[in-house]
Amino acid sequence: MTRKALRGLWAVLLTTAVLSTAAACSDGGGSASSTASEAASAAASAASRGADVVASATAAAGEKLNNFKNGVNARSDVELGRPSTDGNGRATVKVTAKNSSDSKKSYAIQVNFRDASGNLLDMVVVTVDGVGAKASKDATARSNRKLSGEVEAEVGRALRH
Repeated sequence: MTRKALRGLWAVLLTTAVLSTAAACSDGGGSASSTASEAASAAASAASRGADVVASATAAAGEKLNNFKNGVNARSDVELGRPSTDGNGRATVKVTAKNSSDSKKSYAIQVNFRDASGNLLDMVVVTVDGVGAKASKDATARSNRKLSGEVEAEVGRALRH
């Protein structure tokens, strides 16, 4: 099973256990098994939507990087700051591109946002244009959606041209 599938399975099992226990203790009149079934369905749907969001972000990032023509690997030219959360609940991280060449360059940098367990939460591509020779330039990577919990950021790919 993939990590994503295991995560979804655990979400379904945990939600089912919590909601079936709550239903058994409530005066709602519905059976615990029907409530648990509804909870499992809702959890599976939520896990699927989360996977769809990450898949969509991955596809968009791949397309943006593929459109960055004649790029060379520049991962060693990029540093990330410490992730934080903006006022809208989206993860942000400072991206610094350091141009070690003798001419002006532009960068396309894929930033992966992961949870503390290493699960991919979101992915974005940041472009840093016009970085002078032997200079550096900063940008900010911002997640596509609200992310909760401890979020870590890493450079997925970095291209320079």
